[in-house]
Amino acid sequence: MATEIGISKVEAIKIIAALWHPLTKAQRKVLLKSMKIRKFEKNEVIYRGSDSPRDLMCLVFGKVKVYKEGVSGRSHILRAIKSIDFFGYRAFFAEEDYKTSAMAIDDCEVAFFPIELIANMMKENNAMSMFFVKHLAKLLGTSDDRTVSLTQKHIRGRLAETLIFLKDCYGVEEDGVTLCIYLSREDLASMSNMTTNNAIRTLSAFAAEDLIEIDGRKIKIIEDKDLRKVSRIG
Repeated sequence: MATEIGISKVEAIKIIAALWHPLTKAQRKVLLKSMKIRKFEKNEVIYRGSDSPRDLMCLVFGKVKVYKEGVSGRSHILRAIKSIDFFGYRAFFAEEDYKTSAMAIDDCEVAFFPIELIANMMKENNAMSMFFVKHLAKLLGTSDDRTVSLTQKHIRGRLAETLIFLKDCYGVEEDGVTLCIYLSREDLASMSNMTTNNAIRTLSAFAAEDLIEIDGRKIKIIEDKDLRKVSRIG
């Protein structure tokens, strides 16, 4: 179950408010008073499809996946959220319930702001409004690119693109090659629109070609340039 945690609300507000600059002192005070920060454990659901949107959410720390349940019960990962990124607000502005669900990939901290409050502040703050216009526009562009890739690329190209996306999104560890996110084979397959068996076989093929190294859920991208080429040519 989600719990209140010890991260400073003031620190979180400073980080988040910097993205909406300029905010008045009064607006900062209102945000500070209304914000709640909660901790979610690995695999804990943050919101579910068909829930009514009540909050704007910002991932303060950790990793979150946004996914949609398929007709066969198999979920499809639509988006991976990184720290200081916003989610969960599109449905409110579309005047509909959530069509997706969100789950913690690992232990994480999420800031919640009442969405009605944010909507009212956007009417008074053009910078905040433009921030979310740009945020949604970028998400739409990424979604369009992913749709084309997942429907037109072959299996190798799709999985290579997912690995490059994870590297660009979450970065690598101090060794410069190990992805900072450890996903299950099922999640990698879901993000790449393929079966788990196909994901396992393709990862093994990449490893045999010395493009990557595999250690359990840890993946090291050894030949970044070559893997990007596989992704590009599909």
